[in-house]
Amino acid sequence: VDDVLSRFGDPVVVDCGAGKSYLGFILYELFLKPAGKGTLHAVESRPELVRKARELAAALGLERMRFEEASIEAAAPPQRVHLVTALHACDTATDDALALAVRHGADHVAVVPCCQAEVARQLGEAAAPAPLLAPLFEHPWHRREFGSHLTNVVRALALEASGYSVTVTELAGWEHSLKNELILGKKVRAGDVRARARLLELCAAAGVRPKLVRALFPPAT
Repeated sequence: VDDVLSRFGDPVVVDCGAGKSYLGFILYELFLKPAGKGTLHAVESRPELVRKARELAAALGLERMRFEEASIEAAAPPQRVHLVTALHACDTATDDALALAVRHGADHVAVVPCCQAEVARQLGEAAAPAPLLAPLFEHPWHRREFGSHLTNVVRALALEASGYSVTVTELAGWEHSLKNELILGKKVRAGDVRARARLLELCAAAGVRPKLVRALFPPAT
């Protein structure tokens, strides 16, 4: 946030899967409001949450907060986006947030994934995964845990392939939340061919093709 505020005259922060917009209000109050610039664009599909967030922002006089009622996939934020966040966007909603960031050329990405089910399901249906990988997800419990880990590894590689420098770290201690993996990305180049090759090789070996890969790297490209 400090970086985009220092480099851009009117930065746009997009919070995906905003829920009650707690994160958006915090970012606005702590950063955008004191800076006197920047717009917080919250995307949430549930109309009742969008309505309440709009009412609260109006009551507090937060004029540069925008609330869009839409799925992340269908969202239409400003064309130029500087920071994309997503806090506990469930399953493939985090993939949608990352795809939005890449497509809009966001300078920074910060996501904390929640549950991940898609890859675990694909692992269970995989026809012929690499023999050395198969024992890692033979049992349903391991499939769920390995699928969750693999999902976030894929996300980090997809960001790297899209030109981001990536850091994966812990948001908070395990005593506060089990869903605490923080994926940070900073745009540093147009793309990385080697990271893309590693990503596609990993997916092929595991017999999976997650939503983020399908969105950013369709077979025809």
